[in-house]
Amino acid sequence: MRLNELKPAAGSRTVPKRVGRGPGSNLGKTAGRGMNGQKARSGGYHKVGFEGGQMPLQRRLPKRGFRSLTRRRVAEVRLHELSLIESGDIDLTALKVAGVVNRNAIRAKVIASGKIERAVVLRGVGVTRGARAAIEQAGGRVEA
Repeated sequence: MRLNELKPAAGSRTVPKRVGRGPGSNLGKTAGRGMNGQKARSGGYHKVGFEGGQMPLQRRLPKRGFRSLTRRRVAEVRLHELSLIESGDIDLTALKVAGVVNRNAIRAKVIASGKIERAVVLRGVGVTRGARAAIEQAGGRVEA
């Protein structure tokens, strides 16, 4: 085999359409561009989002900024509030039952505010670095 004998694999390269080469090619006259209009002209196209002079969608919709929709549903739990729960195992449902977090909460995170004296086991609840250290110092542990 020589370099001049190399060819691409069969079917890997498609032959480009030759437009504007007469009626026998099925792409003659308008060359597949349809009838007259902006899209039929050379160089005739518009910017992304242009809607023919109508107010574009990105200008019709209100600005929302960076306000998180889930922020209100993530509850913060202070360390001393963990002592309100009788059982040693604490998860999101236990926090809801004890009334520590809102019943609409989808997540909870323990922050290092206050003190904890007894050992607790946290499951499926987020913790800050300081809160984790305080829980482990009291003899508890944090599980994912």
